[in-house]
Amino acid sequence: MTVLIDTPLWPKHGTVWAHLVSDHSIEELQAFAERAGLPGRGFDLDHYDVPVERYDELVAAGAEPVSPRELVRRLAASGLRVTPRERRTRSAS
Repeated sequence: MTVLIDTPLWPKHGTVWAHLVSDHSIEELQAFAERAGLPGRGFDLDHYDVPVERYDELVAAGAEPVSPRELVRRLAASGLRVTPRERRTRSAS
């Protein structure tokens, strides 16, 4: 049961973003995000998008830093990953 954060590499909206996930449950992820004060609008079905400015704070709060590849591998192994196809289907609903 771990909350993971990948390296901030994803540029958008004038900053760089990381992804925050749980390898156990969405409930664990959302509880961590709530304690950290992350806004709900950052949640995207299986992860939170977090700006680089929050990275060190989230690591200090207990998020385990991993590479983007490791984050995806562990998210998929947990059964919580939403695939791009599922993401398109859910966002069209």
